[in-house]
Amino acid sequence: MNDTAAAAPSQSGFLGWVERTGNKLPDPVFIFFYLIIALVAISVVAALAGVSAIHPTEVDEATGSNTVIQAVSLLSPDNLQRLWVEMPATFTHFHPLGYVLVVMLGAGVAERSGFFAAGMSKAVKAAPTSLLTPVVALVAMLGNHAADAGYVVLIPLAGILFAAAGRHPLAGIAAAFAGVSGGFSANISPGQLDALLFGITEEAVAASALHPGWTANIAGNWYFITAMTVLFLPIIWYVTDKVIEPRLGPWTGGAQAGASDAAASPDPTEHDGARASKGLRAAGLAAVGVIGLWLVMTFAPGTPLINEAACLTETGEAVADCSIHTELGPLYQSLVAAFFLLFMLTGWAYGRAAGTIKDHRDLVNMMAESMKDMGYYLVLAFAAAHFVAMFGWSNLGLITAVHGAAGIEATGLPLPIVLGLMVLFAALLNLFIGSASAKWALLAPILVPMLMLLGVSPEGATAAYRVGDSATNIITPLMVYFPLILVFAQRWKKDFGLGSLTAMMLPYSIWLLISGTLLVVGWVYLGVPLGPDAPVAYSLPVAAQ
Repeated sequence: MNDTAAAAPSQSGFLGWVERTGNKLPDPVFIFFYLIIALVAISVVAALAGVSAIHPTEVDEATGSNTVIQAVSLLSPDNLQRLWVEMPATFTHFHPLGYVLVVMLGAGVAERSGFFAAGMSKAVKAAPTSLLTPVVALVAMLGNHAADAGYVVLIPLAGILFAAAGRHPLAGIAAAFAGVSGGFSANISPGQLDALLFGITEEAVAASALHPGWTANIAGNWYFITAMTVLFLPIIWYVTDKVIEPRLGPWTGGAQAGASDAAASPDPTEHDGARASKGLRAAGLAAVGVIGLWLVMTFAPGTPLINEAACLTETGEAVADCSIHTELGPLYQSLVAAFFLLFMLTGWAYGRAAGTIKDHRDLVNMMAESMKDMGYYLVLAFAAAHFVAMFGWSNLGLITAVHGAAGIEATGLPLPIVLGLMVLFAALLNLFIGSASAKWALLAPILVPMLMLLGVSPEGATAAYRVGDSATNIITPLMVYFPLILVFAQRWKKDFGLGSLTAMMLPYSIWLLISGTLLVVGWVYLGVPLGPDAPVAYSLPVAAQ
């Protein structure tokens, strides 16, 4: 197969322009370094020009009025000293770093033991033929926690199952790809993506100084991502069965066409279903054990995850304005550790029962391998950490947020429409920068405090971003798995090129973006909580106003 010939159709039109333009962009790591250089220059000019804003929360005790935020040059002696002296702390104190590494230690075991892949394969293979499309789409969205396994195992397997059912295998690949990547943020439980995004959100809130002590709750979008799953499932089902498959036409290649190539991505349950089933039962028991442990630590008397004393005075009286977040703060902060144990112990239990983990050394090796895979993320996090920190040192982030919020208020646009526009902007940016963490690290220092000033919670800003970040994943050739999906498709249709794949996925992208944007707008209008103790609305701390 000539890959150059296959790629040719994508070189014309708008999508060809996206591909050519995106390929000219530097690596996201260097994008951050170039932005830091630009930030230094802008900070010098802003400081010399006396750029400032009125701080919305801090009050000058001497005058009784709100303090003035002045732009600070990043070449000032204090900031230069801070840059070089605090460089290790700037990197290691970057909130997403610890969150992601801890969760991925456990997820690496669950993935490498075969637990994630076996669970997805078992669920899809058990689906009735009439419900094959929705089951594939649902498992694909839930498979987001499985990282690479969702792409490498489920997508080619969906093609094989559709062909075996007499349906077009490319329709199966499209449905699975739409679920795994187009529904990237949709799920019924938080996972490593929530840890990653909320870590960046927490860093942005801390840098703005609008709400000192605000801590991320990685379950802060739980209700919202569950609603995304419920909304996206019928959309992927309809587009697959009523738009994509009729366009592809009837499949006449038989159930085995391309199957020998598809075997390059093995199904972990294919050769030893008994051991896989035994492993899944063991993993289920381990999951029940972890969930039970957290329930005991949350609801049993005198447990460590409820801080009841935080809402009591020294005399034992209840504090009137104490929020439930204060009492449940330890529980929310423990969820990162909970997901680490959940993934690690279920993966370990599966591996011991299925024979993929022989002893504790295999477990340690799997955890070590998962950290090797995080090598690029560590480099990206180093650059992002310094960009976010220096944005805070210069005061430009908060100044921009204050003036940006005032400008949006002056337009008179309803807040839900503002968030809808934010979704569309994130979707457009996603065509050129594929990394979810890189884009959010770029946007969060301005968007999070700006929306807080407008009355939107950090959880609300994060929810709006993740909708836009997901919808266009499946139409940009810059998405890291896009070439892999093309290879899977070419196993069934040899002349299937990049343009063909993009055209096949475009209806999904359009409908997911439209429905996701309407979901955000409607959610803000209704004021429904985004997760446990995670309202959409936000007001600045009373004590600081």
